[in-house]
Amino acid sequence: MHAVLRSTWGEPRPHHPPRRVWRDWALVGALVPAAALEMALRSDLPWPGLWAVVVIGLAPTLLWRRTRPLLVLVIAMAATGLVPLLTGERVEPYTTAFVLILVYSVVRWGSGREAVVGLAIVLGGVCVSIALRRLAPVDAIGGLTVMFTATALGVAMRYRARLRTRELDQAKLVERERLARDLHDTVAHHVSAIAIRAQAGLATAVTQPDAATDALRLIEAEASRALTEMRAMVRVLRRDEPVDLAPSPRIADLGQLATSTRTGPSVEVGLAGDLDGVHPSVDAAVYRLAQEAVTNARRHARHATRIEVRVDADDTSVHLRVSDDGDPSAGTADEPGYGLIGMVERVDLLGGTCTAGPDRDRGWTVTATLPRTGTGA
Repeated sequence: MHAVLRSTWGEPRPHHPPRRVWRDWALVGALVPAAALEMALRSDLPWPGLWAVVVIGLAPTLLWRRTRPLLVLVIAMAATGLVPLLTGERVEPYTTAFVLILVYSVVRWGSGREAVVGLAIVLGGVCVSIALRRLAPVDAIGGLTVMFTATALGVAMRYRARLRTRELDQAKLVERERLARDLHDTVAHHVSAIAIRAQAGLATAVTQPDAATDALRLIEAEASRALTEMRAMVRVLRRDEPVDLAPSPRIADLGQLATSTRTGPSVEVGLAGDLDGVHPSVDAAVYRLAQEAVTNARRHARHATRIEVRVDADDTSVHLRVSDDGDPSAGTADEPGYGLIGMVERVDLLGGTCTAGPDRDRGWTVTATLPRTGTGA
């Protein structure tokens, strides 16, 4: 139990919470007229003008419920608790129930300390209300039940988001491992070339000095390319699993994806531009991104009849476009799958860009642009 309390107390805030979203403005926009309407229509509510000022004045605290969850909860609890003490009345507006959103927020977006302190303040306020006979025990039990429901919802959403983050990180790590294997193959190729050139230079050094000099120049060029590959491996993680020794697929292998069947969508592959001399890591990334996009289209694009894969290369970049003609409402989900997230991570590591989304009329499209040289982070 002590370990659980210590872990809860030391829990950090969630990383990069959104400052404000449209839901926050919608809550404020709904709360203000609702409070004004309640104060105007309820005849049993004492001091309606004072309550209107308090509730409407507290409405903007919803805009800071993610960035300052404990502060806005303390302000709301203090204001809503002070008015009954000043007026001596027990009746409160129904719209003060918006404080439950702040209770949820301090658990969902606050640190462990903030969550514990915030819940302690709420419980203390309930105990004070019972002691001053402003709140009947039955009403207190009902209020605590609702409060604990909001707390449980906040905890569930917090750890659901954490699980989602872990799954995304796992997908990125898997893709980085695959990229590391591809880069290992290309670096091994350069090192093998260096060894062969060095052996040739040693064999001809005595009889043909010029040939040995040429071999040294070639070794220098190969070493420079190998160093470039090694720099690209920085921050790329690998796990202790059996290494796949099969050759990495290339853009030239995209023709293997082309199919024409009666039971599923046909796949058309088109290549254009100068595809010679593309960096091996980019070569493999374009193939695997196209493969992932085609697989997703086959699985998720309902009523699709055609999947089109187009690769075009210019002097600086390689462009990929994969599109289908499936139903827009039944295509890929709003949140991309882990396979596509891993491919986006790979494209980002290689210094490129990747986007995926529904078309205006029909279907889903994945586009990517990568530099020919594969220079990335």
